[in-house]
Amino acid sequence: MTRSASRAATALLLLSTGLLACSGDKTQTADAKPAAAKQVGGAVAAPAQPGQDTLSRLADRGRILGDSSATVWVVMASDFQCPFCKQWHDAAFAGLVKDYVNTGRVRMAFLNMPLSMHQHAKPASEAAMCAAVQNKFWPMHDSLFATQKIWEVLESPLSMFDTLANENHVEMAAWRDCMSKHATLPLIEADLDRARQTGASSTPSFFVGTMKLSGADANVRGAIDSALKAAGAKPKR
Repeated sequence: MTRSASRAATALLLLSTGLLACSGDKTQTADAKPAAAKQVGGAVAAPAQPGQDTLSRLADRGRILGDSSATVWVVMASDFQCPFCKQWHDAAFAGLVKDYVNTGRVRMAFLNMPLSMHQHAKPASEAAMCAAVQNKFWPMHDSLFATQKIWEVLESPLSMFDTLANENHVEMAAWRDCMSKHATLPLIEADLDRARQTGASSTPSFFVGTMKLSGADANVRGAIDSALKAAGAKPKR
């Protein structure tokens, strides 16, 4: 292969890799220590402040999936309007839940990272987190990704989000009150800050044990198996 052809091939590879993640915020991130992702309470939850309201605590707990005795955490930094987050969700999420979460070996948490390039991403996060208050985050999470191509082109997606919440048997009066007051927005903003502080610069990004991965093609399953092995658990084959 000639030098020019080699450079072209390298450029194509970098381009294809870059197209597997959404990145639109030009922000500076703190120097990332991979071990920071291990501190899930710090990476996921909003800072615990005296007098923190019960609604925020419920919303925070509602976006965690799995047995409390699980030896490995998987934290997903994601944007509901990012097409690559949807791509990863559609291809990999259900399988990981079946093989690792439902078998009691992994706990999974969602870290809201709505990028400014996606105008409806933050309202979508609010819709999911207001559902999380009622322990309906994960059904809403799935519904938002399933209908992404519909609501992303709407001038206002709020009526669509209302329909999705209703279809997922959310108590609507409380959910609408939560949405109208933007009650979970501080938690979402804290998520965004923490995602950046832990080194996430694009979505989807994943923290598995001490490892950080990015992109829709990230080998999250392999990272989980490595983390389980390091924790002394047998990976599922």
